[in-house]
Amino acid sequence: MAAQSLLSESVIGWSIFTVVLLVILAFCWIYIRKFQSRQDSEVVSTITAICALAIALITSALLPVDIFLVSYMKYPNGTYKQWAANNETRGQIEATVLYGYYTLYSIILFCVFLWIPFVYFYYEEKDDNNVNKCSQVKNALKYTVGFVLVCVALLLIGAFVPLEAPPGQNSTQWEKVQYLFEELGSRHGLSALSFSISSLTLIGMLAVITYTAYGMSVMPLNLIKGTRSVAYERLENTEDIDEVEHQIENLKSKCKDGRPLSSKDRRNLQELEGKLQVLQRRGRHLDIAESHCCSKVGSALRPVKIILGVFFILVALLFTISLFISNLDKALHSAGISYGFIIFGTNLTNPLNELLLALQPDFPLDYILITVITVYFVLTSMAGIRNMGIWFFWIRLYKIRPKRTRPQALLFLCMILLLIVLHTSYMIYSLAPQYVMYGSQKYLAQAPSTDPVLGNTTVSTTKICDADAPEGKFLTASFHSTGSLHSHHQRRPHRFILASQTRRTGTNWAS
Repeated sequence: MAAQSLLSESVIGWSIFTVVLLVILAFCWIYIRKFQSRQDSEVVSTITAICALAIALITSALLPVDIFLVSYMKYPNGTYKQWAANNETRGQIEATVLYGYYTLYSIILFCVFLWIPFVYFYYEEKDDNNVNKCSQVKNALKYTVGFVLVCVALLLIGAFVPLEAPPGQNSTQWEKVQYLFEELGSRHGLSALSFSISSLTLIGMLAVITYTAYGMSVMPLNLIKGTRSVAYERLENTEDIDEVEHQIENLKSKCKDGRPLSSKDRRNLQELEGKLQVLQRRGRHLDIAESHCCSKVGSALRPVKIILGVFFILVALLFTISLFISNLDKALHSAGISYGFIIFGTNLTNPLNELLLALQPDFPLDYILITVITVYFVLTSMAGIRNMGIWFFWIRLYKIRPKRTRPQALLFLCMILLLIVLHTSYMIYSLAPQYVMYGSQKYLAQAPSTDPVLGNTTVSTTKICDADAPEGKFLTASFHSTGSLHSHHQRRPHRFILASQTRRTGTNWAS
C-alpha cells in the first residue's frame, strides 16, 4: 500500500515537473526570439542562450520545489504520511533533490566557464570575416582557456584547503599531505564545487546589487508610467512628415527658375528625403500596430498595470524591510563572522517570514507566495538588465532591444542571470529564514497534562518546526545541505555542521 502511494505521488510530481519544464523552455524560446536581432541571428548562439536561460529558471524553481517536498512528507498534525514513514524512503527523496542541486550547480559552472565563453568568442571571430571554421574554433578555444584555468584554480582551492585544522605540528609533511587527500576523498570533491559556487555567488551578489535592485525600481515605474499610445505616436509622426515635406518643397522651390541648388542645399535635400522615407516607413508600422488587437487590449488593461505598479512598489519595500531586519538579526544574534553569520531561528520579527508562516494553514497559499517571490526576483533581474543594458564599469557594451539585440548581448544576459540566480537562493533564505529552512512542517511535542483528571500523563501537541524542535522530528530543505553530501542523512541544522560548511568562504549560501 505504501509502495503504491509512493508511486502515485512520484507520478504526480514528475508530471508537474514535466509541465513546468515545458513552460520554461517555451518562455525561454519566446523571450530570446523576441529580443534577438534578425540580421545577426546565429543558430549556435540562439541555442546556447535558450539553454542557459532555461538552466537559470530551472535552478531558481528548484528551491520552491525543495521546500514543498520537505513539507509534503508530513500531515498537518505533524506525523509522517504513510509513503514517507520509512527513513530510507525519505532519504532517497532528499538525496534526489540534493543531487539535483549539485547537477544544476555543475551545469552552471560549465556554462559560465566553458560553454558561454566559447560561443561568445566563436561568434566574435566570425565578425572578422573568418570563413575558416577550424581557425574560428581554434581561436575561440584559445580565449576560452583563460576561463577554464580560473575554474580549475577555484576547484583546486576548494578541494585542498582544509575545512578543519590539519594534524598537529608534530606530524610530518607527508602526513599533512595525506590528510588533505583523505579529506578530499571523504567529501567526494563536493567541497571544490561548494567553494566554486560560493565564489560565483559573490559575483552574483554584485549583479543583484546592480541589476536586480534597479529592476525592482524600474519595473513598477514603467507599469505606472505606461507607454505612449499608438494613436498619439501616429499623429506625431504625421506632423513630422508634413514638416519634412514642407522643408523639401522650400528647397525645391529655389531651383524653379532653372538655377541649380548649391552643394549645401543638395546635401540637406538628400538628408530630408532619407528622413521622409524613415518617417513614412514608421507610419506604416504604426498603422499596422494600431489595427492590431494587442494595442486595444493594452489600452483596456491600463488601470490594471497601474495597480500592479503600485503593488510591486509595496513588495519592493516589504523585501527591503525584511532584508534589513534579517541582517540586523544576524549582526546581533548570529554565530559571528567566522561561521558566516549563521542564525538558528528568528529572534526579530520578520514580516515576510511571519506572512509565510501565517499562510501555512491555508494550503497551498504559502507555496504560491514563495514561488511568486522567486519569479519576482527573476523578472526584476531581467527587467533591470533589459533597461540598463550590459555595462563594464562606465562603458556600455551592449543594449537589450526587441528584435535588435546582438547575440553577444544575449549571451551576456544569460550569464548574468545565472550568477543572479545563485545569489537569489541565498537572498530568499535571508528574507524568510525559518520558512525556507523548515517549510510548513509541524511536529508532535510531548507536554505534561494540565488536566487533574488525567493525572501525571503526557499529551501530544502540534507545534511549528523551528530551531528549538527536537532532533529527528523534522527535515530541512536540501538547499541547506548542499555544502556537504554526507550531512543530508540527518537533516539537522546543527550549528557545528553548518559552521564547518561555511567556515571556508565566510558565507552561508549552503547553510
